[in-house]
Amino acid sequence: MPKTVGDLTLYSVDDLHEQLGISKMTLRTYLREGRIRGRKLGVSWYVTEEAIREYFNEPQEPSPQNSKKKSDKHYRYIVQGINDLVSETEECETIDEVISTLKEQAIISLFQVRVVDKESDEITEIIKARDFLERHA
Repeated sequence: MPKTVGDLTLYSVDDLHEQLGISKMTLRTYLREGRIRGRKLGVSWYVTEEAIREYFNEPQEPSPQNSKKKSDKHYRYIVQGINDLVSETEECETIDEVISTLKEQAIISLFQVRVVDKESDEITEIIKARDFLERHA
C-alpha cells in the first residue's frame, strides 16, 4: 500500500511489483541503474508517482552516473574478499579479466571490486561483485 507524506505518494518495490506485475529483482535493478528514479531510505526503495510517469513517457536511458562505461585504459580493478573468510585480492587490468576472476569464485557475494584511476591512484568506485557482473556481463 503506497505511503502518503503530505502531497507526496511513495510507492515501495512491493507496491510496484503488485501493481505492475514486474519482478522485485527487476525493479531493484532498474532503480540501481537509474532507469526508474527513486530513493533508498534505509533498506527500502521508494518511487514517486512522477517518477513512474517519467519511466513510461521517456525513452529508456540509464542515468549518466550509472551508464558511464569505464574505459580500461584509465582504470585498474582490484577484486578482493570483503570479510575474514576470504582474504584474496587480485588486481585486473580489464573488465573482462574481472568478470573471469569473479566467475571463478564459489561465493560471489563475498567479493567486491575497487575501480582505481590509473593516473591518480584514487579509488573512484567500490562495487559489489554481483552488481559489477550485472553492469558489465
